[in-house]
Amino acid sequence: MDIRNDVLRQLKNHRPGYSLEQPFYIDKDYFQLDMETIWYRDWLFVGHDCEIPKAGNYFTLQIGDYPVVIVRGKDKLIRAFHNTCRHRGHRVCTQERGASAKLVCPYHQWTYDLDGSLVFARQMDESFDKSKFGMKHVHCETVGGYVFICLANEAPDFAPVREKIEPYMAPHRLWEAKVAHQNTIVEKGNWKLVWENNRECYHCAANHPELCRTYPEAPSATGVQGAADDPVISEHWARCEAANLPSKFDMHPDGQFRVARMPLIEDAESYTMDGKRAVRRALSDDVTISHIGTMLLFHYPTTWNHMLVDHTISFRVLPISAEETQVTTKWLVHKDAVEGVDYDIEQLTHVWNMTNDQDRQIVEENAFGIRSPAYEPGPYSELHEGGVMQFVEWYTKFMVDRLQGDQAKLSAVA
Repeated sequence: MDIRNDVLRQLKNHRPGYSLEQPFYIDKDYFQLDMETIWYRDWLFVGHDCEIPKAGNYFTLQIGDYPVVIVRGKDKLIRAFHNTCRHRGHRVCTQERGASAKLVCPYHQWTYDLDGSLVFARQMDESFDKSKFGMKHVHCETVGGYVFICLANEAPDFAPVREKIEPYMAPHRLWEAKVAHQNTIVEKGNWKLVWENNRECYHCAANHPELCRTYPEAPSATGVQGAADDPVISEHWARCEAANLPSKFDMHPDGQFRVARMPLIEDAESYTMDGKRAVRRALSDDVTISHIGTMLLFHYPTTWNHMLVDHTISFRVLPISAEETQVTTKWLVHKDAVEGVDYDIEQLTHVWNMTNDQDRQIVEENAFGIRSPAYEPGPYSELHEGGVMQFVEWYTKFMVDRLQGDQAKLSAVA
């Protein structure tokens, strides 16, 4: 309980507009509290519908202490399960992805149907009741081609997320796209540093020459304020919305997720070195105009996204330890687009492969400096780092509300 009180006290005393105290970025106990308070209790983006198009297709991932498997059932529904056998706990699915008519634990061949029910457990006592030992379910929701899960026993209501983001995502038809390429990097820094770096372009000119060819550095495009007052952005919104593409900046009141469609620089249509489309085949037939910019979707703590006219890029953030974070990037294209004909992988991925590696270096140097005993929280730029301030405000309030709620429940029980 002491660590919770310490964290609660520090967060309540956090100076607005400043970075967090050192332990929030490096301390193992603070990290574990992040996991227990946020990651194990809230909705997390894990992947895409199109990654498991057929019954028996599955993919796995590790969220802190929890191995999870996501599988498409015979009824076409996508479900999530704790990836641990009900016999002796062995992982049922040991590969990153695969396809199987049944989920079979390799240890003793306990066999589960795609809905998680146990259908075979050899040489067990006659009194053994298979119906009581199905795989444990994880809350699972899909929206706009994205799969979200929640590890908590009782999940927060997903309806507000769906209501806000689905209209913006739907025109891109990502549930029927395909993943053209993906990669995963490990950044040696706390997950909050990864997010803080993402939420501003104050650093872009000096660090992202490839990205700056097409993505605007203006804080009105990257941050959370000023977009409606920017005539270029306002004109872009009007043009896109006239073509049935929801575009205006819209953020949930608690600040956890938001959507907005932002123009790229000048005549650019895609994240390429020349700004031209990386994929000849448009991502969706429902998008009837060109130069739609990028539809930005953020959902703390796991994902930011860019949805363009020719492809979509999703980013998934997963914490590994207090000072290690896994970032997985996936490039989605039209399901009928052909590599080598409609797109070249190098051209499609070059800008963000470079940007990701540059961001990795930034986060790692940031983490390196924060470890110094001389570190103390510094002020953010109100002009350029409004998005960072918003993220830190969200984190601070979210943690305070959760921790105080937990204390109230314990007091009530006592």
